[in-house]
Amino acid sequence: MLAKRIIPCLDIKDGRTVKGVNFVDIKDAGDPVALAVKYAEQGADELVFLDITATVERRKTLATLVKEIAAAINIPFTVGGGITTVKDVELLLHNGADKISVNSAAFRNPDILTQMSNAFGSQCVVLAIDTKKEADGEWYVYLNGGRVKTSSTTIEWATKAVEAGAGEILLTSMNNDGTKNGFALDITKALTGLLQVPVIASGGAGNMQHFKDVFVQANADAALAASIFHFGEIAIPDLKHYLQENDILMRI
Repeated sequence: MLAKRIIPCLDIKDGRTVKGVNFVDIKDAGDPVALAVKYAEQGADELVFLDITATVERRKTLATLVKEIAAAINIPFTVGGGITTVKDVELLLHNGADKISVNSAAFRNPDILTQMSNAFGSQCVVLAIDTKKEADGEWYVYLNGGRVKTSSTTIEWATKAVEAGAGEILLTSMNNDGTKNGFALDITKALTGLLQVPVIASGGAGNMQHFKDVFVQANADAALAASIFHFGEIAIPDLKHYLQENDILMRI
């Protein structure tokens, strides 16, 4: 049995860490390098950095930040935002990223998952899915930072993406994001029961029980959160001890 992972997420905008609710109402949350160091020292298993307003022109700017982070921490980290080509991946890995995350670009061209997986290994390719439950009870894929709805269901797209080469799924529920009401257990459980790759649950963490629920009830491989860590509401060492006391295998 593999240990479950706790992953702080740093959404980056103009070189700063920010946090919103339901993908809007963005607020400043601090310096990303300083936060990365703090989380590594606290025992985070990995980190995720997402450039939420990335464009091709700013890719080199992000690479500089990646290099700073890599020099400051000793745990794996994933970088995403505006990555569309094997060359983009190469640049970020060269500057110290361990994995990359792709979202909208992969949906529009699933072949890039195959290209990236062939070039760097599937374990390096994380597919981020922003999903929203609609009135019909189905979970749909959204693109462009949650601004564009597609007709594809999350299960359909996740299955296709793993076949194309994605080695891990980062699943963010837009309904739950920033609400602190708990993770989306139903869609998370659906994916973990279906896919042969790890699933990271994201969106909705508000207390320690929520992490326990997503690990036990939905069998997530990892749980990602932002504001509760950024603003000191939950300390990672306390969370890990709580989970371990509840018979969930953790790296302490």
